[in-house]
Amino acid sequence: MTDYVVIDNDKDFVAAAETLAVGQGPVAVDVERASGFRYSQRAYLVQAFRRDAGAFLFDPISISSFLPLQEAIGAEEWVFHAASQDLPSLHELGLDPATVFDTELAARLLGYERVGLAAVVERALGIVLAKEHSAADWSTRPLPNSWLEYAELDVLHLVDVRDFIAAELEATHKTAFAAEEFEATRIRQPKPPREEPWRRLSGLHQVRGAKNLAVARELWEAREEFARESDVSPGRLVPDRALIAAVQANPQNKGALAAVTAFTGRASRSQLDRWWAAIERGRERTDLPRERVPSDAPPPPRAWADRNPEADARLKAARAVVEAHAEELGMPTENLLTPDTLRRIAWEPPVEINAVTIGSALAAREARAWQIEETAQRIADAFVEAAQTEDEAPGTPS
Repeated sequence: MTDYVVIDNDKDFVAAAETLAVGQGPVAVDVERASGFRYSQRAYLVQAFRRDAGAFLFDPISISSFLPLQEAIGAEEWVFHAASQDLPSLHELGLDPATVFDTELAARLLGYERVGLAAVVERALGIVLAKEHSAADWSTRPLPNSWLEYAELDVLHLVDVRDFIAAELEATHKTAFAAEEFEATRIRQPKPPREEPWRRLSGLHQVRGAKNLAVARELWEAREEFARESDVSPGRLVPDRALIAAVQANPQNKGALAAVTAFTGRASRSQLDRWWAAIERGRERTDLPRERVPSDAPPPPRAWADRNPEADARLKAARAVVEAHAEELGMPTENLLTPDTLRRIAWEPPVEINAVTIGSALAAREARAWQIEETAQRIADAFVEAAQTEDEAPGTPS
């Protein structure tokens, strides 16, 4: 087996960047994180490949600055598989591409049934990749040689896959669609922090009463603080279900908390003082959380027929035409237009219904120009037809 080298010093890193700078064509880039193991989403390995330069594996923990790599390849097209997953970690390192090509996103637009990297590589090139290390803890040092082989293979064939897929996009007249999607992915900003992130606790719906919710909030915040301090994924310290179990058990002292059998996790006992202090704080809080949080989202569509029959008719009519057009284009409906966008516009449509007003509403929901071009007129026609059908229905007041 080949011994794979990880570049972990500035001198070799600068030399590698210079080699990549004189390579030819697009640059394949990938990132390995330690999701599920570490609190942060930082990169623990960065891979790059360019024709006439070769493949390189970089250790971001040991390299003082990635500026030489940015200067070497920043103006080139970077090829990713699922760019949205890697760009935030690269941005933290000061790595920002001028343009991107996303083979996973392109595969979706082309209607591939399987869009994972291994499946796309096999379809495009007939090469079978082993994917056994995709969920590994990449913060491990030193990284095993078999993991490094896997990591290199993630970029080694990606430029060839890019060329194969680019030809398919051209043949199916989807090149412009893909270009807009790639650019939207490249410039997408992170979502703003949630106002009450603790409500992401899985199983929170089982907790009843504002006082118990206050305890759940304090436990979540205590776990977040400890996870951040120790750079360990919160769920590895104490799973969500264990926090919920602690709330529901309503322990009256620290010993009772320790006796809750469902209160598990690597830090459930070693940090018992921390968790008990959080429970006590929660019980003392006077600023109790709301038991129900209002949402600006429409209700579930199954309730529309009773609550808003006109909106129900609009949604059903528009969804049918959007799904039919997605099938004509040979792509999943959600890539043509997200279901949430269509639901929101059906629930609260513009006062005047036409392609222009629907297009403006779609643009306000960050639909791309090509999506608006392909759907706005169809949605407007469907909305108008739904209203006419309602008006013509037997028993409808005149």
